[in-house]
Amino acid sequence: MCGICGRLNFDRDHAVLPALVKAMADTIQHRGPDDEGCHVSGPVGLGFRRLAIIDLATGHQPLSNEDGTIWIVFNGEIYNYRELRQDLQAKGHIFKTQTDTEVIVHLYEEFGEACVGKLRGMFAFAVWDENQETLFLARDRVGIKPLYYWLSDKALIFASEIKAILVNPEVRSQVVPAMIDRFLVFHFVPGEETLLRNVFKLAPGSCMVARKGKAQIKQYWDLHFEPQKRSLRDAETEFTSLLDECVRMHMVSDVPVGFLLSGGMDSTAMLGIAAGNTGEKLKSFTVGFSAPDVVDERTYARLAAKHYGSEHHEITVTAKEFAECLPRFAWHMEEPACEPQAIALYYVTKLARDFVKVLISGEGGDEALAGYHIYRTIAWIERSKRILGPFRGAFAWGLGFMNRMLGSNRISQYTLLSNTPFESYYRGMNSSPSSFFRRHRDQLYSREFAARVDENLSASVIKKHLENGPACGRVNQMLYADTKTWLPDDLLLKADKMTMATSVELRVPFLDHKFLEFAASLPENFKVRGFATKYIAKRVLRDRLPREILRRKKAGFPVPYASWMRTELRDWVRSILLDSKTLSRGYFKTSGIEKLIAEDSQGRNGSREIFSLIALELWHRAFLEGESKPLPDANARVSRAVGT
Repeated sequence: MCGICGRLNFDRDHAVLPALVKAMADTIQHRGPDDEGCHVSGPVGLGFRRLAIIDLATGHQPLSNEDGTIWIVFNGEIYNYRELRQDLQAKGHIFKTQTDTEVIVHLYEEFGEACVGKLRGMFAFAVWDENQETLFLARDRVGIKPLYYWLSDKALIFASEIKAILVNPEVRSQVVPAMIDRFLVFHFVPGEETLLRNVFKLAPGSCMVARKGKAQIKQYWDLHFEPQKRSLRDAETEFTSLLDECVRMHMVSDVPVGFLLSGGMDSTAMLGIAAGNTGEKLKSFTVGFSAPDVVDERTYARLAAKHYGSEHHEITVTAKEFAECLPRFAWHMEEPACEPQAIALYYVTKLARDFVKVLISGEGGDEALAGYHIYRTIAWIERSKRILGPFRGAFAWGLGFMNRMLGSNRISQYTLLSNTPFESYYRGMNSSPSSFFRRHRDQLYSREFAARVDENLSASVIKKHLENGPACGRVNQMLYADTKTWLPDDLLLKADKMTMATSVELRVPFLDHKFLEFAASLPENFKVRGFATKYIAKRVLRDRLPREILRRKKAGFPVPYASWMRTELRDWVRSILLDSKTLSRGYFKTSGIEKLIAEDSQGRNGSREIFSLIALELWHRAFLEGESKPLPDANARVSRAVGT
């Protein structure tokens, strides 16, 4: 795992300065503290920071082919590189290292742009072809590894992180107001745009070819949901074989590998499969919180560790530590996100760094196999609407009656949906139909800011994937849209940025593209059946996991940030959101923020919205005002708020 960066000047007589490339690479030193490298040749410069995982002795980058006409900087891991290496050697290619990086160089020599189709793994890389005067950028199929770029008529600048791009003097930190609205609607920033003008994400499964002053983006892979006829038993057999293969491949490393345990089925399965394929004692890690009102995942993580005999380590995060980490969270994430779990991930990864350099997690299992309750709930609503037809009004009335009787917020937020077309209301896994920002936009946004945003533009990124996605069932439509947005732009963004913040590589076997393609080929009722989610996974794993973990209610790795913000961190929250600096940005009305805080204090559950506003403000301070990493004044406010 590493950090890459570079620049291509379209004027060949305009040479790239080595000092500029080094400065770009230095901003992402945390991604690769083990080594650094730079290759500059006239109008092109490639920079690199290395976290040594494979071939520790000779894995220096940038790396070239035999005659120095093709150069690469690469971030990620290629899990089938040994097989590819053998094939390339049989074709006459000569290798000077044992790295997976060099395999990509020779693949490019042999297949050109089509080389990406041969790779199995996670990657973001740049290849400079001297003979063709071409810069080739590529990102892995589902976006496990990030890759940003800035493009003008004079240059193309790219990097693993935005902060490296901002080193270039012509790049300005200018906010796009429409993207702020998109963030507040979804609680992350889906799509290729970022909050900074002219800074973009290369889409997952895409590559870019820059040549002769022009850059073209091509999509080389997509996830196709085409259910195949097969028996449940045959599907279970294939599931077992493929998942075992994925975990074995992800275990390949020249440094120690550990496991993140959340106490759930997916992470436990990763540890269990690995334990069955190695004679070594594995290491596992988990995090808990000093709060009485949250499910303690450590109980189940300990159970899994004991069951499989791993050497287990834990850490406890307090409210003070949570708040102190938020400025660092904003600096490392680079895109605002409502991800309190990212703070927990940072601390547990920091703990693990003392023991291992690679971690494996169960991320992606819910996205591949429909593990979230929203898939089941909306599938039922849509099925009921279809069956009831003209009587759907009665269905809506029935939901409303249940809501009045039970007082359920969950029921109330779906009542309206019974009379709304699916494409008009589904906004993805991380967006609630009853969001405060949807219901009270006019009360929160200032008049000037409201005039600069477009709700349809914000929603278009999800709507596009719903319209262009599979036509074979609502569950598959939701899975496709979330795989294109929520997965790379929130879940995987958090996973990459917060683990690399501590110089640790995170691997996610469930997101191997072969496994994703298999999951997409399953009938919907193999994933959601009745009230059961991840139906086939639970059947496959029923004899391989502790019963207590397999049968436990899904908790979603709860972080007690909501109760902390209402109690220990209440004054700190107000000091951030009602600060004159925050209000002077002109986005929000003071009365709207106060209303949101008041509603949340009364138990109306506005914690996600409050956290989103805090994340947005800390992002502004980090990337528009240069307040990077922890802010001393913020830490002082936290200390006062919690009485330390």
